[in-house]
Amino acid sequence: MKLPDLSTTITDGNLIPGNIMARCFIDGNEAISRAAVDAGCRFFAGYPITPATTIFHQMVKMLPPVGGICLQGEDEIASIGFCIGASMAGMKAMTATSGPGISLYSEQISFAIGGEIPLVIVDVQRLGPSTGSATKGADGDIQFLRWGNSGGLPVIVLAPVDAVDCYQLTGHAFNLAERFRCPVFIASNKEIGMTRESVELAKLQLPPIIDRTTCPVDQPFLPFQAPAGSDVPYFLPIGGQRLVRQTSSTHGADGYITGDTEQIGATIRRLAQKIDKYIDEFSFYEMDGEPHCATLVITYGVTARAARQAVAALRLSGHDISLLIVKTLFPVPVKILQETIRAADRIVLIEMNLGLYKTEIERLCSGREVIHHTRMDGELISPEEISAVLRP
Repeated sequence: MKLPDLSTTITDGNLIPGNIMARCFIDGNEAISRAAVDAGCRFFAGYPITPATTIFHQMVKMLPPVGGICLQGEDEIASIGFCIGASMAGMKAMTATSGPGISLYSEQISFAIGGEIPLVIVDVQRLGPSTGSATKGADGDIQFLRWGNSGGLPVIVLAPVDAVDCYQLTGHAFNLAERFRCPVFIASNKEIGMTRESVELAKLQLPPIIDRTTCPVDQPFLPFQAPAGSDVPYFLPIGGQRLVRQTSSTHGADGYITGDTEQIGATIRRLAQKIDKYIDEFSFYEMDGEPHCATLVITYGVTARAARQAVAALRLSGHDISLLIVKTLFPVPVKILQETIRAADRIVLIEMNLGLYKTEIERLCSGREVIHHTRMDGELISPEEISAVLRP
């Protein structure tokens, strides 16, 4: 699914609270915050960590006036726990952190997957490992976002390129979390989250808002029983008028802990297929150029901005090059990747890590060589660097 290109050139502008002017000078973190509130988020909890802290700052200002709640947890573990509790009570919830915080989130992420708890998690990535460089960007967390849960069940990971993407993909993230009752990650980056650019707010539109489906009042409620024709159970809030049972252990449709292998297997298969089966419906991407080309460049995140410049410059020199910017990283958007890879003569993958998406691309190339360029030292990959790789 292509996202519309609504980016604008940088001009003079001032930060204006709310959507009362057509143009604002905002960064990716503020765009995420604005979109979250517009999408119905009414609960945020987080712990200060560079470069995600300004999302917390924005939510502190935006949530109370609309009846929402914003909390600072004593640490990252408490913060995501607060969000899970709020979501179980029926609120749309979001938290934001960076790589070290994602590490601490891991157990609670597994709980959100197994307990089918909607949640949006923003990872404004910085250079790792460990504490790393707090003010340097990288894309080193993307495989951890996918595989950092016990059991290895699928999750949804969206990767914005700029502030416009941050706004629009955040809207999709909340819809996907509500629709599939699962955690959804926004894999941002320090350079996206803290770089201001001019954005025409009047052009920005969220997709129609989706809310989780509640159990009809005339039907019995089983907390983990998907209705006919669906893979996602009805939702009821904890603390409401009807009994709701929740557990982090293996369970049956009734929410009771079970050791029955048939029930366990059926639940695990349903948790996997409820996301994997529908990937074509939320495969977000941007295609610049024709599918049939001599060279196909694949990239994601902030590196896509440099790739756009490099591809445009080489085209002026007569090179036949197309650019595919992947915005849904996981589940892997196999259909669009296969279609574009099949039509190109040469495949080049550019990423801001040591090659975390390389295996995903190689397995779709049927043995064909993938030219791979990486950088992970705190500096952005420049258009000139990409151009040097792309020249035959």
